[in-house]
Amino acid sequence: MTDKKPTKKELEMQQQLNELTADLQRTRADFENYRKRVDGEKQFARESGQASAILRLLPVIDNIERAIAYTPAELKDNKWAQSVAGLVKNLEKSLESLNLKRIDAAPGTVFDPEVHEAIQFDEDATGDQEVIAEELQAGYKLGDMVIRHAMVKVTKR
Repeated sequence: MTDKKPTKKELEMQQQLNELTADLQRTRADFENYRKRVDGEKQFARESGQASAILRLLPVIDNIERAIAYTPAELKDNKWAQSVAGLVKNLEKSLESLNLKRIDAAPGTVFDPEVHEAIQFDEDATGDQEVIAEELQAGYKLGDMVIRHAMVKVTKR
C-alpha cells in the first residue's frame, strides 16, 4: 500500500464537491421551509373562507331563534312551528360538523372578555365576580378562533 497524497486538482474537486453538497442541503432546507409556509397559507385561506361563509349564516340563525323565542302560545304545538324550530337544530348540527361551536354564555357563567362582549352592565349589583346575567346574542368559535363574541349583560355576585 502506498500513501499517496491527493493532488491539487483532487483537492479542488473535493472542495467543489463539498460546496455543491452544502448548496444542495441549503436548497432542500429552503424548499422544505417554502412547502411548510405554503401549506400554512393554504390552511389559513381555507379557514378564512369558511369563517366568512359562516359569518354570513349567523344572522339567519339569530333570526330563526328570535322567531322561535317569540312563537305565540297558541302555535307552540303547531307542527309547522315545530318544524321551523327543528331547522335551527339541523343547521347547528351541520355547522358543528364544520367545527363551529356556540360559546357558553348561560346566566351564571363567569364573564370572560376573550369570548364575551359586555353590552350592558348591572350597576346596582354587588360582589367581586363578574358573571353573565343574560345572553343578548350568541357567540361562536370556529375551532379555537372566536369568529363572533357572545354579546351579554353582566352582573356581579
